[in-house]
Amino acid sequence: QVQLVESGGGSVQAGGSLRLSCAVSGRPASNYVMAWFRQAPGKEREFVAGIRWIGESSLYADSVKGRFTASRDNARNTVHLQMNSLKPEDTAVYYCASKRGIVVIRTLGQYEYWGQGTQVTVSS
Repeated sequence: QVQLVESGGGSVQAGGSLRLSCAVSGRPASNYVMAWFRQAPGKEREFVAGIRWIGESSLYADSVKGRFTASRDNARNTVHLQMNSLKPEDTAVYYCASKRGIVVIRTLGQYEYWGQGTQVTVSS
């Protein structure tokens, strides 16, 4: 059983930065993928970024490519999402998720474990 707890959300002006963290307990085996999703009011939850627990493979949504970076700290069982050049349209609840496997995918339904979410608000 994997448990995920997000932190680091908050309010920031457009152009600013935030760093989200996801503490992972029930340490995943090497064949796990960690991902970030977000859900804005009135919209469906969407994939943002994903990274393998072991290895260099990563994947980003086109809307955040070049601005967001997913990373992990295996020693601290933590994954991060560094968000730069934030835009008002990045406002959403951000969720950490994980699934077994080695392929990073965007499909929400394939992710088995979810955190409770953290709010990110970007003002113009």
